[in-house]
Amino acid sequence: MAQPHTIEVLLRPAVELYTVATCAGAALLCMVAPWSLALNPLLGFGSALAFLAFGAIRLREAWVILRYRRNLRRLPRYVMTSRQVPVSQQRLFVGRGFLWDQRHTHRLVQTYRPEFRRYVEPAPAYRLARRLEERLEFAPFPLSRLARLIAWDHPLNPVRPLPPLGGLPRLHGIEPHEIDVTLPLAERVGHSLVMGTTRVGKTRLAELFITQDIRRKNAAGEHEVVIVFDPKGDADLLKRMYVEAKRAGRDGEFYVFHLGWPDLSARYNAVGRFGRISEVATRIAGQLSGEGNSAAFREFAWRFVNIIARALVELGQRPDYLLIQRHVVNIDALFIEYAAHFFARTEPKAWDIIVQLEGRLNDRTIPRHMVGREKRVVAIEQYLSQTRFYDPVLDGLRSAVRYDRTYFDKIVASLLPLLEKLTTGKIAQLLAPDYADLDDARPIFDWMQIVRKRAIVYVGLDALSDAEVAAAVGNSMFADLVSVAGHIYKFGIDDGLPGASPGLKVPINVHADEFNELMGDEFIPLVNKGGGAGLQVTAYTQTLSDIEARIGSRAKAGQVIGNFNNLIMLRVRETATAELLTRQLPKVEVYTTTLVSGATDSSDIHGPTDFTSNTQDRVSTSSVPLIEPAHVVGLPKGQAFALLHGGQLWKVRMPLPAPDPDEVMPEDLRQLAGYMRQHYTESGDWWTGHSPPDLQDAPLPDDLLEGIHLADTETAGGEMRQ
Repeated sequence: MAQPHTIEVLLRPAVELYTVATCAGAALLCMVAPWSLALNPLLGFGSALAFLAFGAIRLREAWVILRYRRNLRRLPRYVMTSRQVPVSQQRLFVGRGFLWDQRHTHRLVQTYRPEFRRYVEPAPAYRLARRLEERLEFAPFPLSRLARLIAWDHPLNPVRPLPPLGGLPRLHGIEPHEIDVTLPLAERVGHSLVMGTTRVGKTRLAELFITQDIRRKNAAGEHEVVIVFDPKGDADLLKRMYVEAKRAGRDGEFYVFHLGWPDLSARYNAVGRFGRISEVATRIAGQLSGEGNSAAFREFAWRFVNIIARALVELGQRPDYLLIQRHVVNIDALFIEYAAHFFARTEPKAWDIIVQLEGRLNDRTIPRHMVGREKRVVAIEQYLSQTRFYDPVLDGLRSAVRYDRTYFDKIVASLLPLLEKLTTGKIAQLLAPDYADLDDARPIFDWMQIVRKRAIVYVGLDALSDAEVAAAVGNSMFADLVSVAGHIYKFGIDDGLPGASPGLKVPINVHADEFNELMGDEFIPLVNKGGGAGLQVTAYTQTLSDIEARIGSRAKAGQVIGNFNNLIMLRVRETATAELLTRQLPKVEVYTTTLVSGATDSSDIHGPTDFTSNTQDRVSTSSVPLIEPAHVVGLPKGQAFALLHGGQLWKVRMPLPAPDPDEVMPEDLRQLAGYMRQHYTESGDWWTGHSPPDLQDAPLPDDLLEGIHLADTETAGGEMRQ
C-alpha cells in the first residue's frame, strides 16, 4: 500500500497495478457477460461500478509510487516568464519546494541502499541511448539523423536526455507535493545571504528577487527603492532590470552607473554627501591597508584628508576625489586660499603685514623645515606664529605645511596611488562631477535623492578591468549608504522638506552580487545596523573563504555572516561553506530494516522435526544529520537549501526563464548590454587577469554614441534615465 506505515517504502514495484488490472477485467466481465457470474444486468452494472471504484483507488495508490520513482530521475519542467512572477505586498516568492523534515531524510537514505539502485539510477535503455548519441555525433548522414532523434527533448521520446542541470535529482524528487516557497517581507530586514559556486543560478535568483522588488507596491501605491551592485557586469541582469522597470512604469526612475562605460553612465560623487565632515576622510582612508606598520600611515592619511575636507567645506566647495588629490599633491595652494578667506573675515589688514614678511624672506631666513614651500606660505606661517588667531581649520592646515616637504611626501605616499586610480581617465568625470557644467546631460545622483524618488539604480563596477578601483568605489558607496541610513534612522527620508512626515521610512532593497569583492569594514555596519532604516540587504557570494580572504580575519567574517538571518545555499564546492548550513541543523532518527534468517538442527534424531528455521524483519533507528555537506555539493543547478522563517529548512528550486515577446530595450542600452556580453567573463575567472586591452578608456563606436540622450531620453517604450 502507498499509505504511510511505520517504515515508509516508496521504492518498490507498483503492485497495485495488478489489482487495477483485475478490477478492470472484472468490471468488463460484469458489463458484457453478467450471466457468467450469476448476475442479472442490473446487478452486473452495479458490480462493475464497484470494481471500477476500487480499481480507481488502487490506481491512485499506484500513481503515487510511479510518480515518486519518476521524480527521482527526472523532475517535471518548471518554466516561468518574468510576467508570471507573482508579486505580493506581504511575501517574497523564492520558488517551488517543500519543508524538509525527518521523512525526507529517511527517503534520501533509502535511495542509497543497493537494493533500490534500479529505481534511482538511469535505466539501461537511457544509458545505451547516451552512448549511441556520443558515437553517432560525427557519423554520416543516415546515422547522424538517428543521433538527433535520440537526443530529441520531447515527452514522446522514451530516452530523452536529462536537462543539463547536473547534480542529484533525487534531492528534490523525494517530495512529489511542491508548494510555493515564500519569505515574509518582514523577515527581509534581517538580510539574506545567497551562496553558490559559479554558474549554478545565483544571478537567476537575483533576477527573481529584483523583479519582485521593482514591481512591488505598498498599500499607498508607492514603489520601493532598488539598488543593485554588480561587480562583473552581467548584461542579462541589466536587461532584466530595465524591462521590469519599464513594465512597472518606472523607466524614468532608472539610473545606470557603470565604470566601464563612462560616456553612458550617470555620475556620482562618493564623498560629496555626508552627515559629519569626518566621513569624507573615513571613506577615502578606509581603502588603505591598516595591517602592521601601515596602520600609522593610514591614520595620518585620514587626518590629512580630514583637514583638506574641512577646509573645502569652509570655502563653500563640495569635496570630491579630484579636489582632494589636487590638495594632497599641493597643500600650499589650499593653505593660501583658506588664509585669504579667513583674514577677509577677521583681519583685512593682515595681508599688508604678510606681504612685507614675504618680501624679507630669502634662503637664509626660511626655516629648515619650511624649505621647498612657497614664500607666501612661510610668510603666513610667521604672521600666525606672532598673533593669537585661533581657527581649528587653519591650525590643521598650519600643522600640515609645517612638515618637512620630503617627509610629508613619504607619509602620504600610500594615499596618492588610491587617488590616482579614482581620478584617472574618464572615471574622474563620474566620481568628481562638475555640477556647474550644464552641457553635460548625464544625471548626477546621490543616495538620499534615490531614496526619496524611490528610484532604481544599477551599479556596474567593471571589476574585471580594475578590481581595485571597483572595490574602492564600492566601499565608498557602501559607506555613503551607511551614512544615509543613519540619517534616515534618526530623521526619516523627508527631513528638511516642507510638509515632511517625521520618521518616514521606506524599504531600501540592496542586492550585492559578488559582495566579497566589494566588502570592507564599511559593509559590516551596513548589515549590522541598516535594518532600522529600512535597508534590506541580499548578498551573493561563492564561498565562505571568499569573505575571510577579503576581510583577512575569520572573526570578522563570522561577524558578517552572523548578521544574515536568511541563508539560501545553492551548490557549493567547498565543504566548509556547506557546513555553514548543515551545522545549524539537528539530527533526526531514521528507520532501518534488517533481514535476519537462521536455521537450527534438531538434537533428537528420532523426532519428527529435523530442523527449525525462522526469518525476521527487524526495525531499528539510527541518528543521522538532517542533511550532509555532500548533499549541498550535489545540488543540481537552480536548486537550493534555504534556512528561512527563523531556521526552517526548505528545499527550493527556481523556475527556468522563458522568453517574453515584449522584452525590448532602447538602442543604447541594448548595444551596451551586447558589449558587456562580448567583453566580460564570469567572476570565477577574475584572478586570471585576462582583460581586453584598453577596455576602460577605449572609445565607443560612433553608431553607439549617436542619438544617446542620457537625461529624459525618449525611447519607443517611454522615458528612461540611465
